[in-house]
Amino acid sequence: MNQPDPSAAAIDWVRARSAAGQGLPAEARVALHFHPGADASGTEVLASILDRGQYVSQFVTGTSNGGLTAFPGGDRWHWERRMFGGAYDQVDVQQRPVYGALDLDGDPYGPAPRFGPAYLRLRPEVLTRASFAYPDSTFGPELFGVADRMGLVADFRRDESADDAAVAPGGGLCRDRLDHYIEAHVHGGVTVPGDVEALVVDPSFDDHAVLETADRCGLAVETHPGYIAEVAEIAVHPEYRGQDVVELAQRIAEVLGNSAQLRPIHIAHARREWNLDWQQLKKVWHCLARFGRAW
Repeated sequence: MNQPDPSAAAIDWVRARSAAGQGLPAEARVALHFHPGADASGTEVLASILDRGQYVSQFVTGTSNGGLTAFPGGDRWHWERRMFGGAYDQVDVQQRPVYGALDLDGDPYGPAPRFGPAYLRLRPEVLTRASFAYPDSTFGPELFGVADRMGLVADFRRDESADDAAVAPGGGLCRDRLDHYIEAHVHGGVTVPGDVEALVVDPSFDDHAVLETADRCGLAVETHPGYIAEVAEIAVHPEYRGQDVVELAQRIAEVLGNSAQLRPIHIAHARREWNLDWQQLKKVWHCLARFGRAW
């Protein structure tokens, strides 16, 4: 007896809960953001993706640039049960969806830089087996979509306009730019390079051997304009991620960058060479992503 396809069941479940609306534009893409350097296990993430030939979920890797709750009974498990109607409750973790974000506007930095300075831009054919949620699944979203039923885009645009028009009291930050994205779930696996249109990296990433391997694998490699943050600018906003994070950013820039500027490669070196709290490093990256580019 054939077992039901959990991917098809999950997409059908989401489709039934998606508001009708225009389909996705031809230029829309799903992007999977990541940090190309070492993860908490010491494994080089990009090298691991290339070696595996797949991009897999945190249920498989046990690592994440968001929360670490991907295990039976964990928050991520319950979120997926709710979003996908229990389609993945009894399957091998390899069959679970991977998470990314929907790029509607062609932002060269990608749609969800909160999760890393590099991303895989997937081919347009992947959109037909993707589902979408707004806001992020962390917040228990009620708005869902599939490629031909994307009513949630109107809500996303409305919030975007309202937030951009807002003025924060005292002239501070009016919203966190890193929080505004449409979450994407790719069902049925992501092969590398088969499902990937391009690997997009920060120009400071200097692991030439890995990038040459990507090129040999047939993976197109592009760079975006790059993140460069003045530590003095980060220091002006200690309320963003905390004074301790400001001080860690200063230390990383001075010791590993020999300057008052912070780049993604400096954080990658700190992850590899220093025994640091990974959550604190994640917050340093948030500061660099927020203040190290034009929006």
